[in-house]
Amino acid sequence: MNRARPGGVRSRLTAACAVAALLTSALLSSALPAAAAAKARSGGSPRPQVAVAQGVLRGQDHDGAQEFLGVPYAAPPVAGARLRPPQEPRRWSGVREAVRQAPACLQFSPFGLSDPAAVSEDCLYLDVYRPATARAGARLPVIVWLHGGAYSQGTGTQFGGRTMADLTGSIVVSINYRLGQLGYLALPEIAGQNAQRSGSFGLMDQMAALHWTRQNIAAFGGNPGNVTVSGQSAGSGSVCALLAAPSAAGLFHRAVLQSGPCTLLRTPDGARAESEARTFAAGAGCTDAAALAACLRSASGTALVEAARTAPTSGPASGDGLLPVDPATAIGSGHWNKVPVMIGSTRSEARLFVAITQPYLTQEQYTAQVLAGYGAAGPEVLARYPVSAYGGSAYLALSAVMTDSTFACQTAWTAQLLAAQVPTYVYEFDDPDSPTLRGAQVPGLDESNAHSAELAYLHDFTMGDRPLTVDQVDLATRMKRYWGAFARHGAPVVPGQTAWPPTGSGAGTGPGSAATVLTLNPTATRTGTSFGSDHQCAFWRTQPPRPI
Repeated sequence: MNRARPGGVRSRLTAACAVAALLTSALLSSALPAAAAAKARSGGSPRPQVAVAQGVLRGQDHDGAQEFLGVPYAAPPVAGARLRPPQEPRRWSGVREAVRQAPACLQFSPFGLSDPAAVSEDCLYLDVYRPATARAGARLPVIVWLHGGAYSQGTGTQFGGRTMADLTGSIVVSINYRLGQLGYLALPEIAGQNAQRSGSFGLMDQMAALHWTRQNIAAFGGNPGNVTVSGQSAGSGSVCALLAAPSAAGLFHRAVLQSGPCTLLRTPDGARAESEARTFAAGAGCTDAAALAACLRSASGTALVEAARTAPTSGPASGDGLLPVDPATAIGSGHWNKVPVMIGSTRSEARLFVAITQPYLTQEQYTAQVLAGYGAAGPEVLARYPVSAYGGSAYLALSAVMTDSTFACQTAWTAQLLAAQVPTYVYEFDDPDSPTLRGAQVPGLDESNAHSAELAYLHDFTMGDRPLTVDQVDLATRMKRYWGAFARHGAPVVPGQTAWPPTGSGAGTGPGSAATVLTLNPTATRTGTSFGSDHQCAFWRTQPPRPI
């Protein structure tokens, strides 16, 4: 691990994201038969039913809320429908049981899910959670969740919304979407077969889920005119794409960007995306241009996953009819789907990535990597981030360099673009004792506040390495209330909680800037303007961008 190419920040983050995605996706609920599970949870009482455009769904009561699981929002994208835009879901007769979550989409990480029965190309389903008292016509705010996973791995089924729905009076929708090259493949031979001339099928899936939500959510008690789209990591990058996609206009009314700022997660242009796609296709054994589309549609899923090992997807591409312009560029130009935005990061994002890739980094290796990776600025980086300032830990020093130069300051700069145009609320998650992802904890390393640390506080998320403490549950409750208020009002105003004003347009440029950031901490949630100086953003602003 420690012999990684010096300065390979992008490669380390990309590899680590894949591992992190595995860890957040390794368990899928499928233990009880559907009928037995529903009976056990309902206690024998009548189970909730909702009529959507495709037929009647029967869900279940669970932990103070109601849930409708495994709901199809599009037709199965299999066989001839592979690598094509999503189509309308099929109608069904009678009552469809909605008490079991659907499989994850095919996983394109080199690691993948351990249970092949829980993975399928037939995966375009969503889960709906609502308060137990919700009924049609209640017009409750709606939160649509997009999971992360480097656009190649993950599933919406790991992010339960029961507690959020019950606590905040919201409808929560968590979706699957196509991943890897089944979701993002910018080959003209395939993209040219649809009206948008795009291969970003995963982004199309997300839009299809939003269309389904607009059409059907009122039947659950939701307000189709008040939809918040929210995502973390690559899910946040997907929200960035939705903000910039003209055809997504009107599908949502607020946006939440967690640990995935638009200025960091830049989309590849058409030329780069096509080059990557051709490399992938060749790896899958498809080289004949005349038969390329047919070859990729008939190839086994195993062959596609194997080809992606050496040619991972970069996610949605820009420059086509679906996403004409890179999201950060679109936001900077003022031509985007303007809605209020909440944006933030964790205090020490990169600890997860460094722990996974270089847990036992030495001071000598740290010095060599920084000097190689930052060129002429290397000595100043070392002076600003000396190992001695981190208790002698090269791991913590490199984590700070990578956190500040990527997620933290890019979050501030994305917020700056947004705040000049729409109400923008910035947070930093800072719990110095937060759990990390199950299986990611390296003995002896402090991985608190790492990438994904906030997920256990916002979702019914079972992949933390330990349960939350009493103080952490209290923080989780306050966080859910902020998120719920933002979804309801477009501003995170919660009586009795620390006031959270919108940030200024000088977000994070340095000491004395107008940026206001809410720090989410178990014992001292507070607002302040030191985020830019804390993460040395004035210095990093002078350095060449290093997008991941």
